Amino acid sequence: MIKLGAAELRTTIPSKEDLKKIKKNPIYIILDNVMDTYNVGAIFRLADAVAAEKVILCGATETPPSSRIKKASINTTEWVSWEYSSTAVEAINNLQLIVNNLRVIAIEQSEKSVPYDKAEYKFPIALVVGHETEGVSKEVLRIADRIVEIPMFGVNKSLNVMVSLGIVLYKIMEYK
Repeated sequence: MIKLGAAELRTTIPSKEDLKKIKKNPIYIILDNVMDTYNVGAIFRLADAVAAEKVILCGATETPPSSRIKKASINTTEWVSWEYSSTAVEAINNLQLIVNNLRVIAIEQSEKSVPYDKAEYKFPIALVVGHETEGVSKEVLRIADRIVEIPMFGVNKSLNVMVSLGIVLYKIMEYK
């Protein structure tokens, strides 16, 4: 296993040839008003790690260029495909027009949710994560094909949005 230091992590810049070799997975990550720029940057790193097709930043989610996003993303905003949409519902509707058989999965605590490890995942897939306090919008929860959540066994009632996304993304990668 390779162990990189902080300087190496922050200066990794792939060539155009390197990027062409990466087979993108049909995973779309939708940020529904995620407010913390460090979460946004970390989600770009997750998107790169699983070779997601695209990140869609919605609503009040800050977009690059942003020094805080860039720092947390360790420059992955430079090569991970992304776009902005005014709402997550609009993003989902637009994706459904161009991606056949898209499954929309919201990661949220809800009466309708199932444990993330009991859900079945099929590609292509869009994962929606929401605002750190308010969660995924009710409008998105109404149109999602499935709502999944991560069981909590301690005192705390929830996980960080980026951590939750990472857990579900790597579960999904088992279906690849």
